[in-house]
Amino acid sequence: MALFTPSEPQAGSAQGFALFALGFRPLYLLAGAYAALSVPLWAAQYAGWVPGANPLWHAHEMLFGYAFAVIAGFLLTAVRAWTSRPTPGGAALAGIAALWIAARLSAPYSLQGSSLLDALFALAVAWGIGQPIIASRNRNWYFVVFVLALGAASIAFQAHPRIALAIGLDLVLLVVSIMGGRVIPAFTNNAVPGAGARRNRWIEYGALGSVLLLIVLDGVQWGLGAALICLLGAGLHGARVALWAPLATRGRPILWILHLSYAWVAVHLLMRGLAGFDLVPAALATHALTVGVVGGLTLGMMTRTSRGHTARPLKVGSLEVAAYVFVHAAAFVRVLLPLAVPGAYAACVVLSAVLWCAAFALFTAVYYPILSRPRLDGQPG
Repeated sequence: MALFTPSEPQAGSAQGFALFALGFRPLYLLAGAYAALSVPLWAAQYAGWVPGANPLWHAHEMLFGYAFAVIAGFLLTAVRAWTSRPTPGGAALAGIAALWIAARLSAPYSLQGSSLLDALFALAVAWGIGQPIIASRNRNWYFVVFVLALGAASIAFQAHPRIALAIGLDLVLLVVSIMGGRVIPAFTNNAVPGAGARRNRWIEYGALGSVLLLIVLDGVQWGLGAALICLLGAGLHGARVALWAPLATRGRPILWILHLSYAWVAVHLLMRGLAGFDLVPAALATHALTVGVVGGLTLGMMTRTSRGHTARPLKVGSLEVAAYVFVHAAAFVRVLLPLAVPGAYAACVVLSAVLWCAAFALFTAVYYPILSRPRLDGQPG
């Protein structure tokens, strides 16, 4: 009996090199590898095993490095489907990826230089998705604004790191909230007959509105107002995910990873609201978002969209399931365990980093053949 269930039994049937055929391919692969390498390095620096610990570098790179790469890869792929018009591929896509790589290589030496490159990366991605959106008059024009806002936040990080980080994380939360509402209940109903996932208009408006208001409050630095809106938002986002029939997905890992990851949105907002009244450490609330929501949802979406856009079955094997478990174990250890055992905080940071590394190392190893080879059906992309 095999130790692991293979997720890609037909991988060898697709020959050739297609890494720059569509945006998700290089950017997902780069994001996965960077996540697997950079977080353990930061944890080693944090523990004092390696010199050079810089919390600003870690915060900047997880938001403007890892998360931005996944968002860009998703949008460069999705916009082509939304508009039926081409997005950058080939040399143009390689150039966009090169900008991201240059920003990451410069970050340990100069966050200012890295931020400038991030802004160029944002401009290139905005150009790549903006042309087809404008030409087709597609309703998703606001994603161009989000991409440019992330680039601007990276620039602002140099002068106002706390504000830029808060707004940058809020922008990512807004993207997650919009796309989560679009795809998670739809994926659930399509895959599980009779699941009954549904959306309530007023809860949807309230949940998205709470995040938009949070961006404004963080911009003006009204801490009490932000804390109160977070507590309200926690209830709205919790109700939202409950309506999406999460229990119906428990036998389908490629679905439950999305539901479980989105549930961390409510945890993040609840903890952030409590942190505003000094009831829990603010860092734990932040990591509920960065590890639980961003780590879990990006891993789930990268596996699903990689398989869908390469004409592979929407099923995952043992290694992907292990990655899903590892990333949520990392969130539990980083966010909830320190509440129970405050004296083990440093150990929790290191253990969470190891689990995170395992999750994204598995993704990178399993998906390199998928992301670098042509589609199984011979179609472009």
